[in-house]
Amino acid sequence: MNESQYTELLDGLMLAIEDAIDDSGLDIDYENSAGIMTLTCPDNSKIILSRQTPLLQLWMAARSGGFHFDYHVEEHEEQGEWLLDGKGESFLVMLNRCLSEQSGEPVNLTL
Repeated sequence: MNESQYTELLDGLMLAIEDAIDDSGLDIDYENSAGIMTLTCPDNSKIILSRQTPLLQLWMAARSGGFHFDYHVEEHEEQGEWLLDGKGESFLVMLNRCLSEQSGEPVNLTL
């Protein structure tokens, strides 16, 4: 993946997160500025998503810790997914878990 593809993937992901939050009706605010998305939960705790362009990674900082995601595409697949350190849980599963923990209610965003 080159930097242009990386930027396009993350731009799409950030927009999808915004749309999913808007559609969910949850009391979660978001701000997207300079490649950093800040999600603010009802208790004012935050989850921060940041681009790590030199590494082609997506980083997430939450109350439960920091997580690094690599974009992984299976052989013969057209589209991939962001996985924890390239081989673990999917980004969306981790995001939903962290949002659920910090908002105090079940969160199941779909992108």
